[in-house]
Amino acid sequence: MTGDANDLDIAPEDPTELRAVNRLLADEVKALTLKVEQLRHQLSGHNRNRFGSKSEGLDQLNLTFQEDEQIAEAAEAQTTPAAISEEGDARRQHSRKPLPDHLDRNDEILSPGEECHRCGGALKRLGEDVTEELEYVPGRFVVNRIVRPGMACSCCEAIVQSPLPSRPIDRGRPGPGMLAHVLVSKYSDHLPLFRQSQIIAREGVDLDRSTLADWVARSTALLEPLADAIGRLVRQGEALFADDTPVKMLAPGSKKTKTARIWTYVRDERPWSGQSPPCVWYQFTVDRKGAHPVSH
Repeated sequence: MTGDANDLDIAPEDPTELRAVNRLLADEVKALTLKVEQLRHQLSGHNRNRFGSKSEGLDQLNLTFQEDEQIAEAAEAQTTPAAISEEGDARRQHSRKPLPDHLDRNDEILSPGEECHRCGGALKRLGEDVTEELEYVPGRFVVNRIVRPGMACSCCEAIVQSPLPSRPIDRGRPGPGMLAHVLVSKYSDHLPLFRQSQIIAREGVDLDRSTLADWVARSTALLEPLADAIGRLVRQGEALFADDTPVKMLAPGSKKTKTARIWTYVRDERPWSGQSPPCVWYQFTVDRKGAHPVSH
């Protein structure tokens, strides 16, 4: 038999030749089937890379609004008078585990001195209070230990101790460098808090995402005066550039999203040799009503 199956207009009558034709057709069907499966797989991969399934994309990136909701709740609690207790701060619900022993400790000793400020007598040591603060040095974590010896006067028995220095979060663990690292990683490097928690865990430090969310929320209260100052500086300009960007926002209770807006106001006087440095001010609204830029 010469030629392939495509050249056969009629089936041969010889049984041997007929069996050969059948084997040829079976092999060709098998090869075509494999080719179809290969092309189907390539097309599926191409479509997935180009368009992507919504559910698959969310699962792969693990994009949720949970940590932003936690930040919003903590920020609201920070500014609510009821959140401030007689001790000066509210008890937070998340767990706080001891800082690992393997981290380097840097001790800062705040001594009230050797003489009593009341009578001038010599002070003797009674004990000490140790406050541990988790700090971040680029590339590694360290623990700053603020040691405050309690001293007693040998003459008048007065007890003195140096006060704690001002810290970003009262009775909180993070130092200013640690807070800056978390904020820059989240908002400049777009690294979600759950991923930061995993990265920090590789250094042997157990920090839950809820703890990081609480830190971010309290940092927003610290940075709010700076944001207000930037807004005043921008609005003092003779000319402003303004634009709005649509963003998806969860609509509570509807299991859907709606379109909110981030308004951007830019003051840039460099084209006409202005002396003010360029700066930008952001505002968020749940819709695009014209009343928003007017109020801004």
